Amino acid sequence: MAKIRAIFKRRKAIRNIRKITRTMELIATSRFKKALNRAVDAEAFTRKIAELAADLTANATNISHPLLAKREKVNNSVLLVLTSNRGLCGGYNASILREANAAVRKVRAENIGLNLELSGKRAIAFFRFQGVPAKATYTHFEDKPRFDEVDVLANHYLADFIAGKIDRVEVAYMKFINAARQAPVVETLLPLSSAAPETRRGMATPSAPVEYEFLPDAKSILEEILPVSFKVRLFKAFLDSAVSEQIARRVAMKAATENADDIIKNLSRLYNRARQAQITKEIAEVIGGAEALK
Repeated sequence: MAKIRAIFKRRKAIRNIRKITRTMELIATSRFKKALNRAVDAEAFTRKIAELAADLTANATNISHPLLAKREKVNNSVLLVLTSNRGLCGGYNASILREANAAVRKVRAENIGLNLELSGKRAIAFFRFQGVPAKATYTHFEDKPRFDEVDVLANHYLADFIAGKIDRVEVAYMKFINAARQAPVVETLLPLSSAAPETRRGMATPSAPVEYEFLPDAKSILEEILPVSFKVRLFKAFLDSAVSEQIARRVAMKAATENADDIIKNLSRLYNRARQAQITKEIAEVIGGAEALK
């Protein structure tokens, strides 16, 4: 009797957990669709403005800009790590933190000053446990990052880079490739010269060279285009992180729901067998008692 009650209680608990995981799966699916639309809409703009910046830079050969200058010696580097504030999203955070930790070790091995900035409670907790101090932490970037929030961060990086306080800006995040594939990466956003070839990756044939006429002049146009190019690339990294997090959470909760279904089936089978055995035993006892009274 005690075994039957234990199986019944456990099955009831698993059913309650299944309701939670199923609900979280539906919520993640809804948030994923919204985040996917934002990431896809930003992809075309990010790619085109980066291509435009690369083309203008190639044509304006006699113009130099601080954001394009690659420092001969990197003394100070910024590493921004983008993770989630919550768990239950499979290996999403672990993959990013693995790449970020490798980048930290590489920077230290090169004897470069590290300015570590962390977005998300998971990254903050991980590097606190590792004993790696963070220069700044952020927890307000959720699954709907706004451009004005990222713009404040981007302006800070631009000002420090132009002033020579930092020589490189890298970001570790989960890059969204498509709905079935995401990859943890560490990308260099500043200086911008290192980002130009990436914008053309995946093109079937190289585009023909474009002749530009600059009005009023190339320098003023580049001063407007290049900072915007950096800002939209940084914003795209936050959007990719948001959509990748929801994909990982949806997959994890779907797997949890399916596992709960399997456990419930097994427990139901055990419960039915135990109940049948108990009923058989009780019938046998009743028949035995009736025979004893004869």
